[in-house]
Amino acid sequence: MVMLQETKKSEVDDRFVRSLWPNESMEFMWVDAEDSTGGFLCIWNPDVFALKDCCSSRRFILLAGIFHSSIDCVIGNIYAPNEEAVRRQLWGVLSKLKENFPKPWCLGEDFNEITSIVERKGCLRKDKGMAEFGSFINELELVDISMLGRQYTWGNSQSWSRIDRFLVNPKWLEWFKFKVWGLPRMLSDHCPILLKEDKRDWRPKPFRFINVWVMHPMFMKELKKAWEGLNVRGWVGYIVMSKLRSFKMALKKWNSEVFENVESKLKEVEDELHKLHLKAESTNLNEMEITRRKEVLGLVW
Repeated sequence: MVMLQETKKSEVDDRFVRSLWPNESMEFMWVDAEDSTGGFLCIWNPDVFALKDCCSSRRFILLAGIFHSSIDCVIGNIYAPNEEAVRRQLWGVLSKLKENFPKPWCLGEDFNEITSIVERKGCLRKDKGMAEFGSFINELELVDISMLGRQYTWGNSQSWSRIDRFLVNPKWLEWFKFKVWGLPRMLSDHCPILLKEDKRDWRPKPFRFINVWVMHPMFMKELKKAWEGLNVRGWVGYIVMSKLRSFKMALKKWNSEVFENVESKLKEVEDELHKLHLKAESTNLNEMEITRRKEVLGLVW
């Protein structure tokens, strides 16, 4: 049964929340576990999220409120059951609640279902449940944010699945630059997932070796000069790492001096070629433009 209710509080749970954030006044709401399964807890800072309304059952908590004093939204904590038929009922209940909670949704936690077969390894394939979950996501107009750091969120020695995720209304992606991280697993068979606004790009910056370098008559000479000119002391692994780092910078400098930065020049001619292609799709190019397109295509190659 789904019911609207106030945030639950008890002396024991107050102490638990205060132990996590001793210097802040936090609010919380939880759903008790059934035997050894289920149960979850939502904790928030009232200075950041002002609760207006809430709704809960054994399978979810929905919190409607104002985020950062200006964003009217709904945040949900989901624990979907293992049984396909009961999950189907949960999708139906949440879909109906969308009428009472119309603001942009952000749902997270354990959905116990995948969106495509590539999210499962070594598990039984259940196309019907997967299709129903996909329909539920589409009906609520939600977006599944891809996960960084790992491929699956649940697993044992033989089977793996991505059943934990964050589903958000596209409005959230206009407000924040969200990334989802799959964190290390400890005792649980699930890994924690973290939804976080992160403007930094954590991917390693690639070093691009440009093939045209080897065509230059001075390349090998400059290569040898740059490598032998780097004097580093220490253990072998450190020497190699340090020399490669400095060697990369030397090659970038040489590329800029000799080729005037191939990447930026490539970007310029690619943009020009793209404009010419777009124009050719809508109208006929004149002879000068046809000739120029051939020239630019040659420059790109």
